Amino acid sequence: MYKQLEIESHLDGKLQIAYLNDEKTFNSLNKTLLSELKTFVHEGSKNENVRCLAISGRGKAFCSGQNLKDAMSFSDPEEDRVIQRIVIDFYNPLVKEIANARKPVISLVNGPAVGAGAMLALICDFTLATESSYFSQAFVNIGLIPDTGGTYWLPKLLGRQQANYLAFTGKKLSAAEAKNLGLIADVFEDENFMQNSMGILEQISNLPTKAISLTKKAFNESYDNTLTQQLDIEGILQQEAAESEDFMEGVSAFLEKRKPEYKGK
Repeated sequence: MYKQLEIESHLDGKLQIAYLNDEKTFNSLNKTLLSELKTFVHEGSKNENVRCLAISGRGKAFCSGQNLKDAMSFSDPEEDRVIQRIVIDFYNPLVKEIANARKPVISLVNGPAVGAGAMLALICDFTLATESSYFSQAFVNIGLIPDTGGTYWLPKLLGRQQANYLAFTGKKLSAAEAKNLGLIADVFEDENFMQNSMGILEQISNLPTKAISLTKKAFNESYDNTLTQQLDIEGILQQEAAESEDFMEGVSAFLEKRKPEYKGK
C-alpha cells in the first residue's frame, strides 16, 4: 500500500507508527510521501481499533524538508504557481488531516528536522525528540517563507519575537532549546529514546481515546473563540465525553478502586 512509508503495528494494532523511509535523501518530502502520510493519518483516524498514531524517520534524520528536485519537476515549467499548487494540493491537506484526526498524532524526532520537516514534527499533537536532534526553520535559506502550518503555529507556540527570530534566521535549535521554548514536549537521550517514547505511546494507546479526541478538538477551537464561546464548547464536548463507554468505565473503576480498562469508545 505504501511505497515511501514503513508502517509498524504495535499493541494488537492499537498503535501505528509510520517511518519516513528514504535515508539517501534524509527522508525528504515529495508528492508521494506527503500523500502517503495523509492517507496514513486518515485511515488511522477512522479505524476504530487504532488508538494512537506516530510519525518518525529511518536513518540519521527525521526529515530534511521538501525535496527540491521533486518540487521543480512538479509540472510543465511553463505553467505558473507551481509552488503554490504544491502547498495547496499536498501540504495543506496533510496539515488539516493531522489537526482534525480523531486520534492523537505524535512525532518521534530521531534526528535533524529541517524546513517543512521541522513543521511536520511540530504540527503533530506533541513532539518527542532525541537529545542530538535539532529543528531549523530553514525556509529563509532558499528564499521561502515557513509553510506546513508554520505561519499559523510558530507565533502561537513561541510568541512573535521568537517566531520571527527563528523564521528570519533559520537558526538551528537543539532539542533541549526547543523544549525550553515550549516548541516540543520532551527530550530523551539517544540510546533511551525509543524505549521512553514507546512507554508514552503505549500509555496513550490505553487511555480513553474519545476524551483525547475531544480535548484536541476543544484546544483547536480555542484559537478562534472568546472565553464565553469556549466555555460553551466545553459544556457541549464534556457531555459528549460523558456519554462514552470509557467515561462509565472510568467512574466504575474509580468507585471499585481498580485500574480502568478503556476501549477507546
